[in-house]
Amino acid sequence: MRTGLNLRWSDDLYHRTLRLSWPWFFLLIAVAYCAVNLTFALLYFAQPGSILNARPGLFRDAFFFSVETFGTIGYGVLAPATDYANTVMTMETLVGMTFAAITTGIMFARISRPTARVLFANVAVVTPYEGVPTLMIRLGNVRSNQILEADASLSLLRDERSAEGMRLRRFYDLVLERAHTPVFALSFTAMHKIDETSPLYGLDMAALKAIGAELLITVTGLDDTSSQPVYARRSYLAGDIRFGHAYTDMFSIAPDGRRLVDYGLIDMTEEVTPSDVAT
Repeated sequence: MRTGLNLRWSDDLYHRTLRLSWPWFFLLIAVAYCAVNLTFALLYFAQPGSILNARPGLFRDAFFFSVETFGTIGYGVLAPATDYANTVMTMETLVGMTFAAITTGIMFARISRPTARVLFANVAVVTPYEGVPTLMIRLGNVRSNQILEADASLSLLRDERSAEGMRLRRFYDLVLERAHTPVFALSFTAMHKIDETSPLYGLDMAALKAIGAELLITVTGLDDTSSQPVYARRSYLAGDIRFGHAYTDMFSIAPDGRRLVDYGLIDMTEEVTPSDVAT
């Protein structure tokens, strides 16, 4: 949550419209469209007789004439009858062309914006790997294409206090066993060994909560269909980390010999027992 910025609704309006969800975006366009047509309908209605063939005192005729003018439809039934109406019609035509151009530009920017459909597990796990406790986060590529030259990075955010008592929010980079893969096609597991050099060394669930720990993972790469850079990110709070658990295997072999991946299991974990570690 952000406070104290005193931002107006019109500040950075273009960026705000790009970040809106599609339902809210279409609702915004519909509200703006109706508002503009209502405004010009009131201007036409202000002068009785300004619209040819319009029924006297009927506002909806003025509104529908505004819609026809705004969209440059021109059915030929309603038409400007006075110089005043022609002046308002000229202004509305200019506004209509500008509105169409802006809406088309924003729509194209939203559609053409490259995105990566990366599925992150809802939980991270800490499980033994090669005899060392290892933090793991599982990812899946939802699209049927590939992300080329994919790079993953993992950071720890935590609260600290300086020697002077100043409260700070600091980032620590967590070294991954493998941070780069030439092809990210199905799944990828980011792994960080919690050894003596790790910022997570010696921290359990209670300690992570006490320092306000948060894990931030980002994935970048090149979409092999659009040849454009794409990225995805996800954060995990301390409560999203399961100690002593391992991810359930998502892969299986089909009867025809092909490898199958079940993304429905991406969040599934299993408790690791000492006997499992020994084997």
